[in-house]
Amino acid sequence: MELWPAIDIVEGRAVRLVQGDFARVHDYGDPLELARALVGRGAERLHVVDLDAARDGTGHNRAVVAAIAGAVAVPIEASGGVRSDDDVEELLGAGAARVVLGTAAVEDPEFLAGCAKSHPDRVVLGLDYRRREDGELEAASRGWLRSSGRTVGEVLAEAATLPLAAVVVTAIERDGTLRGPDMAGIASILETTALPLVASGGVGVREDLVALASLRSPAPGRALAGVIVGTALLNESISITEATEACTQSA
Repeated sequence: MELWPAIDIVEGRAVRLVQGDFARVHDYGDPLELARALVGRGAERLHVVDLDAARDGTGHNRAVVAAIAGAVAVPIEASGGVRSDDDVEELLGAGAARVVLGTAAVEDPEFLAGCAKSHPDRVVLGLDYRRREDGELEAASRGWLRSSGRTVGEVLAEAATLPLAAVVVTAIERDGTLRGPDMAGIASILETTALPLVASGGVGVREDLVALASLRSPAPGRALAGVIVGTALLNESISITEATEACTQSA
């Protein structure tokens, strides 16, 4: 299970939101300095999100994302506001190893399919979800501000045969809370798709990572491909070395 330390960017600053709420924000300083610091502490890859662009679709912080991709010698996964072929080309051309399509993928499956086929194994499907009262996991869009009306299962079924690098699933209600991941939701998604799955949201302690690394789908026994961790690493309540080691453990 690969560890992806997260850097979220709002108005040129590295931040963490609590449950996707732009009013509940913690500032972590300059994103480029943070990226260099995380790599210096052992990060082998980075998940970088332009939250301003995710919210309204414009690349407010794209220059910052590009600067990070050019400054560190590890793979960068770029996310946030990727809504066109030009956006994908720009981020890949700036040095991103792979690009996450969230809102555009949920709202326009044909766009996702076209991007995945044009850039095999370099496009990631991003699914941010909330649990509905009926128990279904519903995909959100527009920087977590809007419900899409589509279930995670529906979106995954449409994407099942695409040459995607991965699917990132984020439990919005857990994100930034350090309360632990949505184990039940992630386990159900792992059973739903054969695509490589990366979990995000809620990791607070080493044991959370061990629990995620231990998850297996009943058939054919698939495990998570990766995990995205933000606040716990930025607060250094878990070191990158400790987190990386935990990703290889099983309960």
